[in-house]
Amino acid sequence: FHVLTDGMGGITFLRELTYQYLRLSHPELREKLGDGLCSDTSLNREDSYLKNYKKSHKKGYKTARAFQVKGEKLRSLELGIMHGYMPVLDLKAACSKYHVSINEYLVAAFLWSIYQECLQGMPSKRPISACVPVNLRPYFNSITMKNFFVIVSAVFHPRKEGYDFSEVVQIVAKSLRSQISRENLENLFAYNVSNEKNFILRAVPLFIKNIAIRWVYHNSARANTTTVTNIGNIQVKEEYKKYIKGFSAMLSMSEGQNIKGTICSYEDTLVFTISSNLADVSVQRGFFRRLAEDGIPVQIETNGVYDE
Repeated sequence: FHVLTDGMGGITFLRELTYQYLRLSHPELREKLGDGLCSDTSLNREDSYLKNYKKSHKKGYKTARAFQVKGEKLRSLELGIMHGYMPVLDLKAACSKYHVSINEYLVAAFLWSIYQECLQGMPSKRPISACVPVNLRPYFNSITMKNFFVIVSAVFHPRKEGYDFSEVVQIVAKSLRSQISRENLENLFAYNVSNEKNFILRAVPLFIKNIAIRWVYHNSARANTTTVTNIGNIQVKEEYKKYIKGFSAMLSMSEGQNIKGTICSYEDTLVFTISSNLADVSVQRGFFRRLAEDGIPVQIETNGVYDE
């Protein structure tokens, strides 16, 4: 919940909470480690957006409408969850064949499955686009636990029939690489901060701002087909490792996006979690089938919604 923090801040809190639970459950840990916060846990509350702000006049985010995944919905308040567990080493071997990173490969495979299962490999007037959050802390040497991220979009526009997967991987990788540079990331959040600092906008009555924000959200939400967020590799202190089997994460639904993906890894296992409010699971099947075709063994677990 971004009023509190972003994904990195959330993981830091979850990890510290887990440590505390384990110390309470295992007195020997408490005797050895005490009750203090882990030395890796930051309580920094710096506004890193403002600290790193440089004036920019470029518009931050695109609003052109993207292809939407639609279909019969699950029952009200139901959310289908499907975890795919895979060995990191096998995943790296597949990525090396295409000369792309794990993040680029998995985002491309997800867009590929939408292209194959929803468009049957046919052209589309609208692009298939994934919203990809980027943690800014490594780029600006920040340790803040407040929000510090921006969104980039991995875009694949099928303008012809019959793209093969290797083409899509390269298109998606190029799209992401063209945006993930310090200069562009700086421009993205500078646009947001400039609106916050604008004295004229600050003087606008709140009810008008609320109307404008809803309009902006509505348009920007439909500029992406889906969201794929990568929490990254989660590290824990050696003393706690034997008590922790693994981590997984999932995203809730939002306007215009009925299916989303979350990536996180722990030790030698990566988990790709697909959350969806749609009854059809063809996109999920297509995604994990694509991985299997590249030699990646995947163990699948669901929350049981699709078995009912």
